Amino acid sequence: MIDAQQPATNFTKANISADPVSAALLRDEFAAWLARTFTLDPSKSNDVILAVYEAMANAADCAYTEATTAGAMHIHADYDRPQATLTVEVSDDGAWRAPDPQLRSPAHGRGIPLIHALTDRAEITATPTGTRVRLQWRIEALG
Repeated sequence: MIDAQQPATNFTKANISADPVSAALLRDEFAAWLARTFTLDPSKSNDVILAVYEAMANAADCAYTEATTAGAMHIHADYDRPQATLTVEVSDDGAWRAPDPQLRSPAHGRGIPLIHALTDRAEITATPTGTRVRLQWRIEALG
């Protein structure tokens, strides 16, 4: 599913089914692009991949809880050379729902703090018609 015609510093996939299997496949595809495009130490690479996957997993698990079928998620990554910044946006077209402390379980509720811990900057913009997670890392040089 890797598109060889995309520029090396750009990765885009749109309208991917927001389900756990598709999120895992997209994570692997993104990881392959990241490895081809950058020379990162293993810790930084793992941080980027895990944060991006967590954003995709949140879209798969939370964005379409009221829907009868899986909705779509989208990912766009771009490297800004002058700013030496990798920006990855994961978005969905679902409805944001605030965490309910009464329903918190040990298996859920750690994704957003994890995303913030793994990135240099993270912004989450939630609206009734979708959520956008914007992740950024400073990466000094392309590989």
